[in-house]
Amino acid sequence: MNTYASRSDVPEGEKWKLEDLYPSIEAWEADVQEIGHMAEGLKKYDGNIHNGQTLLSYLSKNEKVSFLFNKVAAYAMLQVDIDTRDSFAQSLQDRTKQLGVKLSAATSFFMPFLLNLEEATLKKYIDEEEGLNYFERDLFEAYRYKAHVLTKEKEEVISQLGEALSSPSHTYSMINNADIKFGDVTNEDGEKVELTRGMYSKLIENKDRDKRREAYKAYYQPYVQLKNSIASTLAAAVKNNVTIARIRNYPSALEKALFSDFVPKEVYENLIATTKEHLAPMHRYSQIRKEMLGVEELRQFDLSVPLVEGVEQDICFEQAYATMLKALSPLGEEYTRTLESFKDARYIDVRETPGKRTGAYNLGVYGVHPFVLLNHHDDLNSLFTLVHEMGHAMHSHFSHKTQPQITAKYSIFVAEVASTVNEVLLIHYLLEQVNDEKMRKYLLNHFIDKFKGTLFTQVMFAEFEKITHEKAENGQPLNANVFSEIYESLFREYNGDGVVFDDEVKYGWSRIPHFYRPFYVYKYATGFASAIHLADRILKGDQETLASYLEFLKSGSSAYPLELLKKTGVDLTSPEPIQNALKQFGELVEEFAK
Repeated sequence: MNTYASRSDVPEGEKWKLEDLYPSIEAWEADVQEIGHMAEGLKKYDGNIHNGQTLLSYLSKNEKVSFLFNKVAAYAMLQVDIDTRDSFAQSLQDRTKQLGVKLSAATSFFMPFLLNLEEATLKKYIDEEEGLNYFERDLFEAYRYKAHVLTKEKEEVISQLGEALSSPSHTYSMINNADIKFGDVTNEDGEKVELTRGMYSKLIENKDRDKRREAYKAYYQPYVQLKNSIASTLAAAVKNNVTIARIRNYPSALEKALFSDFVPKEVYENLIATTKEHLAPMHRYSQIRKEMLGVEELRQFDLSVPLVEGVEQDICFEQAYATMLKALSPLGEEYTRTLESFKDARYIDVRETPGKRTGAYNLGVYGVHPFVLLNHHDDLNSLFTLVHEMGHAMHSHFSHKTQPQITAKYSIFVAEVASTVNEVLLIHYLLEQVNDEKMRKYLLNHFIDKFKGTLFTQVMFAEFEKITHEKAENGQPLNANVFSEIYESLFREYNGDGVVFDDEVKYGWSRIPHFYRPFYVYKYATGFASAIHLADRILKGDQETLASYLEFLKSGSSAYPLELLKKTGVDLTSPEPIQNALKQFGELVEEFAK
C-alpha cells in the first residue's frame, strides 16, 4: 500500500485540480470582494420591492451571489481538507464564514416580506414579469411555511436564540470530541496505552476476543462515567426540538422535521413497523455469528469482528477504478463513459497524507464539477468507498448538467440512493466473479454487516428518537435512566435473545452524535431500501427502471423526494420497498448460513 510522507510525493494525477475553481488566490480574492459589494446591494431591496420588476431584480442578483458564494466557500473548504493544519487555508475558511453571516443578514428581510405579500399580488407580479416564472415554484413553496412563520419581531427573537438553542449539540460535541478520555488498553509490547477512536475501530474487529473485550470496556468507560451530563444535553436537545415545533404550530417535532421534504409521518412509522415485522433474519444472523465464533455467549463486542479471515486483498487505485467501471456497466454507456472521464480530469483526491481530513465525501460545485475526497488504502473497503462516493459524484454531475441552478441540488433524502445503488451493483459483480468459496463468504459477510448497519441500526435509532420526543411532548421526564431503559429494550428487540448483555449496552444512546440532528437517521434506511429495490430491477435487465433511474439522477430537486422516487417505481408510502429489501436480507443470511 502506498503511504505518503508528504503531499508533494503524491502523483499529480491523484490530486484535485483546484484551478478548475480558481486559477489563483487573486481570482478567489476578487470574488470575495465582489460578494461583499453584492451583499450591500441586496440589503437596499429591504422595503423597496413594489412590483414584478424589482422582485425579479432582487431574486436574480441573489441567485448570482449564491453561485459565487458556493464557489468561494468550496475553494476554502477543499484547501482546509487537503491539510487541516494549514493556517492560511483556515484563514480563507474563516473569511468565508464571516462572508456567509454578512450575506444572510443582508437577505433576512426577504422571507417575512414574501409571506406578508398576498398570493394574489405575487401572481400579479409573475404575470407582469415573464422572468419570474423561473422562480415561481420556489416562491410558492415558501407559502407552505406560512402557518409556521411568526411575526417579524418573534422571528427576530428566535433567530437571536439560535446560538442558545444549538448549545446542547455544541456541548455534546465538546464532550465527545475534545474532553472524553477513553480507558487504557494493552498494546503489542504489553504496555498500557490510552485508547483512541481510530484504535477502537480496529480493535473491535480483532480476532483476539480478550482484546475486543478490553477495547469495548475502555471505550464505554467515559460514556458510563458521564452518563448524567450527556443525558442532560440530550434531554435539552429533545426539549428544544419539541418547544420550537410547538411555537411554530407543528403538530409534533417529528412532523416539523419531515415538513421540508413533504414526507408524511406515515412513511416514518411504516419504516419502523415493517422493519420490526422482519427481525427474524437479524436474530438468525446473531445465532450464526455465535456458532461461527465458537463462543458460549455472544456479546456486543463480538458483533463487529469479520466472520471470515485470510481473504484480505490488495487492490490498487487503478485496479479499483477499473473494477468499478465493470461493476457499474449495467447502468449503461453514458454513465460509465462519464465516470471514466472523472479520473483523468482530476476530480478526485485519492491518497491519505499528513493533516488531510479523514473519511470520504463528494462536493458538487454548480457550474464547475464534483470534487471527491478519498483516503484510499488499496483494500476492499476502499473499493466500496470509491464506488459509494462516485455514486454521489455522478448524481451531482447529472443534476448540475441537466437542471438550472435553482433545482440543481438534490435533497439529503434522496442522496443515499445513488451511492447505495452503486454498492449493490458492486457486490453483485464481485459475487459473480468469485470462484473461491472463502472469498464468497467474506463478501456476503461484508454486505450483511453493511445492511445491518445502514438499515436495522438506523431504524432502531429512528425509533429511539420517536419514543424520546413523544415522552417530551407528553411532559414525561428524560434522564439517563429513561434513555438507558428505552435503548436497552430496543437493542434487545432488534438483536434478539442470542446476545448476552454487558452493562455497557444500555448506554449506547450516549455516543450517537446523530441524535442532535433530529429525525435524520431514518433517511439512511429509506435510501438504502430504495436503492436495493432499484438495483434489483436494473440487474434483472428492466430497461424501464434503468431509464427512469438515470432520469432520477438528472432531476436534482425539481420535485419533492417521494415524487422523484415514485417515478422510478419506488413508492415509500407503501411498505413494499422496505419489505423487498428485508426479504433480500433474509436471503443473504440464508445463503451465508449454507
